[in-house]
Amino acid sequence: MQLKQLCDFCDDYLKIGDFNDYCPNGLQVEANPQVQRIICGVTASQALIEAAADDGADTIIVHHGYFWKGEAQPITGVKGRRIGSLIRNNINLIAYHLPLDAHPEVGNNVQLARVLGWQTEGSFGEQNLVFEGRLSKPLSLPELALDIETRLDTRALAIAAGEHEVSRLAWCTGAAQGFIEAAAARGVDAFVSGEVSEPTFHLAREMGIHYIAAGHHATERYGIQALGAAIVDRFGIELQFIDIPNPV
Repeated sequence: MQLKQLCDFCDDYLKIGDFNDYCPNGLQVEANPQVQRIICGVTASQALIEAAADDGADTIIVHHGYFWKGEAQPITGVKGRRIGSLIRNNINLIAYHLPLDAHPEVGNNVQLARVLGWQTEGSFGEQNLVFEGRLSKPLSLPELALDIETRLDTRALAIAAGEHEVSRLAWCTGAAQGFIEAAAARGVDAFVSGEVSEPTFHLAREMGIHYIAAGHHATERYGIQALGAAIVDRFGIELQFIDIPNPV
């Protein structure tokens, strides 16, 4: 398959033109015009690149790629070593950030709900990145946190804001703790994201909304796998997901 064919499909499927993002979406490093074997992962770390090279892959597709706004532009240090490894091994790098978070079928948010058994009812907030829905049955905050830890194989930080059970909740994967105020305005019982910040504790308590940080990596493992499945379904190509463990 031609690299352009793969990129055109993913760019269109994820509607990358609809998003104002912090990084370029789509092809980031071009090193091979042909695609025969793809590795998917969460982050384009050196460990993932080496695993892809050992596997004989020619293309990597990730959620967290390179060239973020505000970072240093020279291709030196860690960035230089990573990009050099890609080029030396003739491996393309393709990355999708916010478009993969928000997609209604393969996105991180809808896939997280699928894994956790939550009913998705819609989305809201900046670029419709925050999702909302219901649990199959009401749970206490400790019960919900334990269920998340068990299903995601993660360690969750739960901040209680009262004694109320959780029926309706909102969530956004990754570093989305800043959406807690928008979630509280929706009247949900709890908000779940990947990361947590110091102000989150006080905001949750003062707004009366439970909060759970379930891990950035842990909440964003599933969208890239779903995108990979869509690529396999469309092209019948060899594709493997490699999880590089990350406790954050």
